[in-house]
Amino acid sequence: MHLEVVGLSKSFPTRRGSVLALDVVNVLVAAGEFVCVVGASGSGKTTLLRLIAGLEQPSQGSISVDGEPVIGPGADRGVVFQSYTLYPWMTVAENVGFGLKLQGVKRQEREARVDYFLEIVGLERFAKALPRQLSGGMQQRVAIARALAAQPKILLMDEPFGALDVQTKEMMQEFLLDLWRRTRTSILMITHDVEEAVFLAQRIYVLTSRPGRVKGEIVVNFPSRRDYSLKRTSAFQEVKDKILALLREQHGLTYSPS
Repeated sequence: MHLEVVGLSKSFPTRRGSVLALDVVNVLVAAGEFVCVVGASGSGKTTLLRLIAGLEQPSQGSISVDGEPVIGPGADRGVVFQSYTLYPWMTVAENVGFGLKLQGVKRQEREARVDYFLEIVGLERFAKALPRQLSGGMQQRVAIARALAAQPKILLMDEPFGALDVQTKEMMQEFLLDLWRRTRTSILMITHDVEEAVFLAQRIYVLTSRPGRVKGEIVVNFPSRRDYSLKRTSAFQEVKDKILALLREQHGLTYSPS
C-alpha cells in the first residue's frame, strides 16, 4: 500500500479531561488512487489529515508512506488547505517555487518545474501576477501547483474548495479530476460535501462524529473520466444515498431519498 493508516487514535487534553477525536481509524490509499473522507463537523476529518501530514502526533496507531513511518512533515506529502495560504508579496511563480527554493533545488531546475506546473494548472500567463490579482479559484490552483511542484508521493487536501462559490467549486472539481488523470498523483481529500466526494473519488471513507470512527468504506465504480452529467444519473444518486444513510444512521435517524 502507498499510504497506510493503522489503528490511529488521537486524544486532546481539556480542562474537563481528555477528548477522543479519532478512535482506531484505518485508512489505505493505493498509488495513483483518489480517495475521499467524508463526515460531519466533529468527526475528526481535519485532525486525520493533520496527523497524516505530520503536523500532529497520534496518541496511538501508525502512519506510513511506502513503508516509511510518518514522524513529521515531509516532501513526500503535499498539503492543500481550504485557505489559499499564498504569500501576498510574492508573484504566482515565486509562490509555486518557494518550497523548491527551501529544498535547495537549483534555479534552472526550479524554474523549469514552476513553468511545467503552472502550465498543468493553466496559469502560465499569470506567472508574474500577485495573488490579489487572481480569483479565488485561480489562487487555489496556485496552491495546488505549489504542492505538486515538490513532486510529493501523495497530495493531501482539506476541504480545498469550501471557500468558493458554487459555480467556481464545480469548475474546480472538474479541474482537479483532469489534473489527477494527467499526473496520477495519489490524492486523499477531506470533505463534508457528499456529492463532491462521490463525483471525485474512487473510494470513500465515512467517519462517525466524535469520536471519529470509520463507519463504512464505499467503492465508487464510475469511470475516471467524469463530467457533471454523471450527477443526474440514478447510479450516482444511489451511491450518494448510501453515504447519507450511513451519516444519519449514527444519530439514530433514517434516510429516505426523495
